[in-house]
Amino acid sequence: MRFTSLSIRNFRNISSADVDINAEDIVLTGINGQGKTNFLEAVYLLCYGSSFRTNHIKECVKHENGGFTLSAVSENNGIKEKISITFSDNKRRITIDGKEITDRRSLIYSFPCIVFSHDDILFVKGEPEYRRKFFDQMMSLYSPLFFDSLRSYRGILMQRNAAVKQGNKEIISLYNSRLAMFGLEIMKERAEAVYGFNSIFPELFRRISSADMDVNVRYQPSWQGMESVDEICSYLESNIDRDIVLSTTSSGPHRDKFTVMCDGIPFSSIGSTGQVRLASILFRIAESIYFSEKTGNKPMILIDDVLLELDSEKRGLVLESLPGYSQAFYTFLPNESYFSDKKENALTYNVKEGSFYD
Repeated sequence: MRFTSLSIRNFRNISSADVDINAEDIVLTGINGQGKTNFLEAVYLLCYGSSFRTNHIKECVKHENGGFTLSAVSENNGIKEKISITFSDNKRRITIDGKEITDRRSLIYSFPCIVFSHDDILFVKGEPEYRRKFFDQMMSLYSPLFFDSLRSYRGILMQRNAAVKQGNKEIISLYNSRLAMFGLEIMKERAEAVYGFNSIFPELFRRISSADMDVNVRYQPSWQGMESVDEICSYLESNIDRDIVLSTTSSGPHRDKFTVMCDGIPFSSIGSTGQVRLASILFRIAESIYFSEKTGNKPMILIDDVLLELDSEKRGLVLESLPGYSQAFYTFLPNESYFSDKKENALTYNVKEGSFYD
């Protein structure tokens, strides 16, 4: 699957653009602040229905305009579809061939997309919530069952937390079994995903960093050692008073920890700035490889200026390590090229003040 054309109206600094993207590789060049990342964000929105830069897509509206419109034509084995997203009056509307889509999962599994951005460094050195987000996104991309379990768990957790804040022990207990059931499924899936991720990432890091370091991810469930719904329910019951004091559910998958380790020590405390940055990029490459192994499909890849801090040798190794992809978008500064060989049939656009020139 690839996008063959992209239309953008009133999005960030892009007033109006209709861009041919019917190629496997699309390269955007230009100085900072011209709209390269905005272009990638538009592509991502069409794949996910949400942004990788903000939780409030109202921020994507071009100044003094009431809304934006994005649309793209996709092609898969000769079959074409038109995907559109409009945002106006604080409402988002998604359509595929004119039919409104009310659940974003229709996009996610039709147009799997992985973005490399500067904020990815938080997966390595940030708080545990960032690594939870990474693995949840990675797993949701290939497993609809995990996506549904996570969504159900979050809904029940919200209801239980509301009961906790009210201090109503009887109602709190009503949610425990369902929270435990979905939580147990999430724990099992996360443990499997980390195992698979660790079959790829450590060797990838050793090869590209040229460092003899065993860097991997350790998964520590909040409900460590609990293997049944009854065990978890008993634990939740025994901690109701604590939850009420804290005004929140103090245990469960939403408290799980994923820690990047190096020879038994947290990597963020011993890795150099360059090694941490490289590890964050390789997180995404390992995700792409794992996705392809799990599904047999190729993702769309968006690479947004993340290679700038690497030396030229590592830049080349990183790009050579990318698995097969359906389509890739790159942003570069002027006169930069990270490809070891010229990519045949790549489309290159110079980006200036929200406009695109070939």
